[in-house]
Amino acid sequence: METESEPYVRLATLRQLHQVMADMNTARSLADTLQTVADGVVNGLGFELACVNLVRPDGDLVVAAFSGNPAAEALITGRVGSRDSWERRLSMGERWGDLVFIPHTEGWILDDDDVPQWYTDGPAPRFEDEWHPSDRLFAPMYTPGVQGSACGELIGVLSVDRPRNGRLPGAWGREALQMYAFQAAIAISNARLRANMQRALVRLEREQQALRASEESFRQAFEYAPSGMAIAEMGGDQHGRILRTNDALCRLLGRPASAMRRYAFSDLVHPEDIGTLLRTSAEGGRAELRLIRRDGTYVWVSLRNSVVADAADGPRFLLTHVEDIEERKRRELQLAHRASHDSLTGLPNSAELRSRLASRLCQRSTHPGAALESVDAAYGHPAYDANGHGFDFRPAVAAFDAYDHHVHTVAPVEGERDDGAKGLAVLFCDLDGFKSINDRFGHNAGDAVLIEVARRLSRQVRDGDTVARLGGDEFVILADGLGKADAQDLAVRLRNEIIQPIRAEGRAVRVGASFGIGWAHCGMTADEVLKSADERMYVEKRSRPKQHRRAG
Repeated sequence: METESEPYVRLATLRQLHQVMADMNTARSLADTLQTVADGVVNGLGFELACVNLVRPDGDLVVAAFSGNPAAEALITGRVGSRDSWERRLSMGERWGDLVFIPHTEGWILDDDDVPQWYTDGPAPRFEDEWHPSDRLFAPMYTPGVQGSACGELIGVLSVDRPRNGRLPGAWGREALQMYAFQAAIAISNARLRANMQRALVRLEREQQALRASEESFRQAFEYAPSGMAIAEMGGDQHGRILRTNDALCRLLGRPASAMRRYAFSDLVHPEDIGTLLRTSAEGGRAELRLIRRDGTYVWVSLRNSVVADAADGPRFLLTHVEDIEERKRRELQLAHRASHDSLTGLPNSAELRSRLASRLCQRSTHPGAALESVDAAYGHPAYDANGHGFDFRPAVAAFDAYDHHVHTVAPVEGERDDGAKGLAVLFCDLDGFKSINDRFGHNAGDAVLIEVARRLSRQVRDGDTVARLGGDEFVILADGLGKADAQDLAVRLRNEIIQPIRAEGRAVRVGASFGIGWAHCGMTADEVLKSADERMYVEKRSRPKQHRRAG
């Protein structure tokens, strides 16, 4: 490569450089990687000598690999240079990008420091760009990131000597060495990571061996457990990353073990369950959450985590037991749904209706602070004023503090002019003529009518509104943010929808509907609200001639 003219570089030279870079990433261990880095400088970059100085945990640099001269290798490999001496070297000389070049005219002051070195004397250069034996060229290696930036941490230094062409590296040679050092840093970091992972797995296996008496018994328990098992990292940037899984977990999620190692548990958890996972993983313990399968569906599982720590305060891991609880969860959800929903129509039942309504009503209190809490709990911020307009209730509560008085939210007042006030409307619906359908055509026909009415009511309301079956042929609709005119319009639309012919037991039947519109007032109970709407429904039913109560 040193004979290439710039900017023209032969393809063979690029291939050679590519090959030595590729070799760095295929080494099997950290030691092999370091030696491959040193050999690559000699074989691919055109220098006769190369030395890899690696930063130790204490900050000093040790000669970890040497290439090009067996005698020099035997002399200095394993020797240590202080960090201060290296910092001095990297701060002087000329900057060639990220490279540091110290010419022989300046480097003599470094002859007596404690950095291991191999050099020979020689004559003064005969021409301007001739290499002198006492010239020094260093390529710092930083953790992967922006080369040479403050955010990169020094992990080592490549020192090179004796270009084969006897000349100082040109622009191409400098760029190639700088690029090589950058790739070497990545390869060394990856090799360290692999080595750390291997050591961590060994420590984990030893811990399990102490718990289960032998490594073989742990392997058998892990690999052949009938339910899922996984080992994941704990703490640090890789928290939750899966290191190992058994066949049962792979089958449960439909993913091969090789693919599982690319994920952390947080990548596989349903978004709504992330908080549960994090709380559980932080301290170990048990949680029930959903994991995603390869086909995109979710399965309910029970996670039981155990924190595994090295006896010498080494890395900690999570040993996770994953149990499929999909069937149990399905039964629980079905039971919960049955308890809160009508079995015939699928609508919320009476108990669920009262629960939803009660959650929207603040209770009476004579204490201003309690009043504020009850308003916030029922309506959030802002609340509603006496006419149903949205406004901030807090100043009103504070204003009445001296009188120990609580101002309640009041819905539109019945019988008064509609001034646009809005509130929580409660529409009580009773079917007209339903009993005659049951009597004439049987209960199957009556059930079909109830199912169709429920479907039509649900289709006509907004998202967030509630349609519930109170019992028999009675339905209730909760619709928030309506004024009196809005509620009356909604009742008309619902009645017009219900009176359309319904197909039941092979015949077309029709029912009518009577609606009573009530309004939820703060301080009322759910039963009081429903009773008020029910009474208005009977008033409306009695006000219409019997022949007009149903469509026919």
